Amino acid sequence: MLTPERHRVILQLLKEKNVVKITEIMELTASSESTIRRDLSQLEDQKFLKRIHGGASRLQGKLQEPSMIEKSSKNLQEKRLIAKYAASLVEEGDSIYLDAGSTVIEMIEYLPFKDIVVVTNGFMHLKPLLDKGITTYLIGGLVKPNTNAFIGRGAIACLDLYRFDKCFIGVNGIHPQFGFTTPDQEEAMVKQKAISLSRETYVLADHSKFAEISFAKIADIHEAAIITNELDDESKKQYLNRTTIKVVTA
Repeated sequence: MLTPERHRVILQLLKEKNVVKITEIMELTASSESTIRRDLSQLEDQKFLKRIHGGASRLQGKLQEPSMIEKSSKNLQEKRLIAKYAASLVEEGDSIYLDAGSTVIEMIEYLPFKDIVVVTNGFMHLKPLLDKGITTYLIGGLVKPNTNAFIGRGAIACLDLYRFDKCFIGVNGIHPQFGFTTPDQEEAMVKQKAISLSRETYVLADHSKFAEISFAKIADIHEAAIITNELDDESKKQYLNRTTIKVVTA
């Protein structure tokens, strides 16, 4: 089977199944493993798919964004591992920004000190922060229904009142060339602003966010350190010398 034919088979499988294994493609195309791996690498470079362990998955739509409830229930154990490590970076006396992300909210349970100040645009973050007795500032703005985040001009104006020691951000996509991205331009602007006001910035993202590209750019890859739960050696090479990545395991 010629290369263009194999590529069509692979892309059609992904349309039907979202995730496909290398062994399935080998069987359907009567091709070797090395040939299929090369095909997947080419298609990933052309931004048609994302390689995963043992196969490939379909890329998310640039504008696709799950609700906070959907995001909170996905990869929960991995998010808690990431959040626990992120919380350990917070020091007594810090002023920190907590973005309205589903991984970021998991940090609150593990925050070690009450003698910190938190600023957030996450409406759902408010109760757990107050329950821990943490001094909390909630910025204003337009409430985005599916993520419960405050966004827009009002949120950006509120952020201008503060400066942060550390900033913890959630994203929808991480790519070595296209940086950190999210589907909503207004939400991206709030994240950008928080990053610009912080001494240190950390992106909290499980393995599923790598190689994804959403509609709105937040920042270049070198502008934040990344805390994740899993990253294969091949992917690590793409980020080498571009940023700091901490892989947290159980």
